Amino acid sequence: MATTNDLKNGMVLVIDNQLWQVVEFQHVKPGKGPAFVRTKLKNVMSGKSVDRTLNAGVKVETATVDRRDMQYLYNDGTDYVFMDLDTYDQISISPEVVGDAKNFLLENQNAIVATHEGNVLFIELPTSVVLEITYTEPGLQGDRSSAGTKPATLETGYEIQVPLFLNEKTKVKVDTRTGDYLGRATD
Repeated sequence: MATTNDLKNGMVLVIDNQLWQVVEFQHVKPGKGPAFVRTKLKNVMSGKSVDRTLNAGVKVETATVDRRDMQYLYNDGTDYVFMDLDTYDQISISPEVVGDAKNFLLENQNAIVATHEGNVLFIELPTSVVLEITYTEPGLQGDRSSAGTKPATLETGYEIQVPLFLNEKTKVKVDTRTGDYLGRATD
């Protein structure tokens, strides 16, 4: 159990027998009336986000979430296989749980796998990853401005929009939260 004063981003709460991750929170002290906490919560299983207001100082139940560093090994055709870097145990994770992270996963890449009572809840990737462009239309001479973009397919098969001057075999930095192009990768 914790109080609303102990809330942190990323903390997982148990509300109505469901697991909710705190996305953001704000303590509000109005001029009149008691203080309260405005939160944005994301359902761990469904991914649905809701705004919820809690009275300040109220006790909330926290879930014990085990976050482990794991390495993505391969996709066995249906599930994604990860290996615990401490115990070398391998676990299979369904595509529903992996979600959009599959667009940025390369073999032997590290990720944080969060579990609760033996069930995998979600996968946390670094905020940005470096991926190689495997296909894009060739850029035209003189396309050096950032005015236009074109589609490019990454080595994971995911398609993003990149500036016109980028070509195949170029390594780019991609935001794993939004899927946006962040810039060329510097080696």
